[in-house]
Amino acid sequence: MADGASGPIVDTTASPCARLRPLPVAAVRPTDEFWAPRIARNRVATIPSQLAQCKATGRVDNFRRASGKIGGEFQGIYFNDSDVYKWAEAAAWSLATYPDPALEAELDGVVAEIAAAQQPDGYLNTYFMFERAKERFRNLKDMHEIYCAGHLFQAAVAHFRATGKRTLLDVACRLADHLVTQFGPDGRIGACGHEEAEMGLVELFRTTRDARYLDLARRMIEARGQTPAVLGRSPYHQDHAPFAKQRKMTGHAVRHLYLCCGAADVVAETGDAAYLAALDALWHNFTLRQMYITGGAGSRHEGEAFGDDYELPNERAYTETCAAIGSVMWNWRMLLLTGLPQYADVLELALYNAVLPGLSLDGTRYFYENPLADRGGHRRQEWFGCACCPPNVARLLASLPGYLYSIADEGVYVHLYASSEAALTLPTGDTVRLREETDYPWNGEITIHIDEAPDREITLFLRVPFWADEAESQLFLNGDDATNFLTGEPGAYRAVRRLWRAGDIVRLVLPMPVECIESHPHVTSNRGRVALQRGPLVYCIEQADNPNGDAWDLALTDDSTFSTERLEIAGHSVIALRTDGLVRNANAWADALYAPYAPENSEDFSPATLTAIPYYAWANREAGPMQVWIPVVSDQ
Repeated sequence: MADGASGPIVDTTASPCARLRPLPVAAVRPTDEFWAPRIARNRVATIPSQLAQCKATGRVDNFRRASGKIGGEFQGIYFNDSDVYKWAEAAAWSLATYPDPALEAELDGVVAEIAAAQQPDGYLNTYFMFERAKERFRNLKDMHEIYCAGHLFQAAVAHFRATGKRTLLDVACRLADHLVTQFGPDGRIGACGHEEAEMGLVELFRTTRDARYLDLARRMIEARGQTPAVLGRSPYHQDHAPFAKQRKMTGHAVRHLYLCCGAADVVAETGDAAYLAALDALWHNFTLRQMYITGGAGSRHEGEAFGDDYELPNERAYTETCAAIGSVMWNWRMLLLTGLPQYADVLELALYNAVLPGLSLDGTRYFYENPLADRGGHRRQEWFGCACCPPNVARLLASLPGYLYSIADEGVYVHLYASSEAALTLPTGDTVRLREETDYPWNGEITIHIDEAPDREITLFLRVPFWADEAESQLFLNGDDATNFLTGEPGAYRAVRRLWRAGDIVRLVLPMPVECIESHPHVTSNRGRVALQRGPLVYCIEQADNPNGDAWDLALTDDSTFSTERLEIAGHSVIALRTDGLVRNANAWADALYAPYAPENSEDFSPATLTAIPYYAWANREAGPMQVWIPVVSDQ
C-alpha cells in the first residue's frame, strides 16, 4: 500500500464534511465462509476469465491499435475501453487484499498498453483514433467519452492505493488535465450522457489534492438542466432539471444512480446543502416508490430505466446488475456522509439480493437483467457484447473488505457482518485491532474480539438491521448481559462506549425468523402475494427444489410456518426454507384462458411441501420456473 492509501470510496485524509471515514481495503481481511470464498474466487476465477474475455474480444487490442502496435479496425462497442478499466480496478483491489505476483504482472501489462495509447495532449479513448479523431467531444450525449475517462480515473486511484505505483495514476492525471482544458473554467460547458466521471474526478482530487478535478466534477453536475441544454433536456440523461432541483429518480437507472454517487462525493468535500437535500429526496423516492424487494433498481427494459412510481413488474423487471452496484455505491456514500443506518440497510439488501444474483456461484457467468419471476429461459452468460456488468461485479467484490467497517472520531462502526480481521487507525492515530466471528447471513450471532485498543474510552457501533426484532435481540459484554444498550427501534447503530482492554469480547445476537413481506397495494403485480425474507436474504421458489408441481402454481396459506435446512446448490451450501403449502390443481385451467370470477380458495389446490432458496442462488442448476412473490391462499 502507498503512504496515505485508502479504501474503495473516500480517502481517509479527505472528505471534511463526511461523518464517517472508510478503511483501506488492505486493513480488513474477511475469513468467513460466505464472503471470503467469493472474494478469493473473484481473484482466481472471475478476474482471470474476464481478462481472457477482454483479450479475446479485442478490448485490449484496441489499445494496441491506438498506440500503433497493430493495425486493423476498432473492435466492439465504442465504450469498450471502460470494461478494461473496470477490470484493472478489480485487479488492483484484489491485490490490496491478496498479493499475487502473477496477477500484478498481468495488470502491469495492461497498464502499459493503456499508457502507450495515450496521445501527446493527454487524450485517451481508443474509439476516437485516426479517422475518428475529428469527432472527439462532438457528441457528449451518446458516445461515452467522458464516462470511459471516469472509469480510468477510478482504476488509477485503486492501482495507486493498492500498489503505490503511479504508472496508471499519471495517465489518469494527464487525461483529467485534458478534460480541464476542454470543460474547465476556460473551456465549454459539458457533461457526459452517461455519468461516471464525476466520481472518478473527485477520487483524483482526493488522491492528488488538485482542486481543478473537484471543480470539474461539480461543473459537470451543474451542467445538467441548464439553458442552453447540454444533453437535450432529456430525463433519460437526467438533463431535465438542475441536480439540486431533482426529486424523482428517472431515466436510465445506472446513470441516475451514478449521478447521485458523484453528487454525494461533492457534498462530502464541500458540504453543499442543496445537493444534500436533493440526494435525500431522491433516496426516499427510490426506496419508497421505485426499489424492488431485492434492492434492485430499474423496472423498464426500454431505456434500462426507472418507471413510474410503484411500477415494479416481476417477470419483465430489468433490474440491471450495474444498477444494483450503483445503489450499493450511493448508499455507501450516504452512510459515510451521515452515519445513518438506513443507508447501510439498503446497501446490505442490494448487495446480497441484487448484486450477487448477477454472478454465478462458480464466478464465471453473469446476469445483465435480474427478473423476480421467470419461466426458465433466463440464464447467465459467460460474457456480453455490452459487458458492463461482469467487470463491475468484479471490482465491487474485490473492494468489499473496505465496506465492512469505518471509523469516526468516537470509534469504530461495524456495518456488514462477516468473520474478519481488521487493523484500524482512528483519526486520533490510535490503533484498534479486532476479530469478528459469525456465520452471517445464515445465523445472527456475531462475536467481536478486541485484540488491541487505545488507553482511552472509544465507542463500538454495532448495526441492528431493520429486519431485526429489537425485543428479541441480545448483547453480551465479556459474557454478561448488556442488552440495555439495545434500546430504541431496529434499524440503528447501538453504541457500546468504554475503556476497552485486549481480550474483551462483545457478542450480538440477532434473531432471524422468516418474515412474509407484502408490498404497497399500488404494486399491482404483487397483490395477494408475499415475499420471504430471513435476515438480510430474500428467497425465491425455484422448480429444481419443487418437483410436486409447476413453481408458478405453488402457494402459501395464511398459517404457513417455516423450518430451515442446509441445501447444496452447485457445490455451495445455503440455508433453505421449508413449509407446508399448496399446489394448484393441474386441470383447473387446462382448457381456459379466462373464466367467470370466483374467489380462489384452498379447494382449488392440493397440499404440497414448498422449498425456497436464497434468490441470489437461483439459475445455477437446471432451467425451470422461478418466482419471488408467492400467492397466499386463504383457508377460509
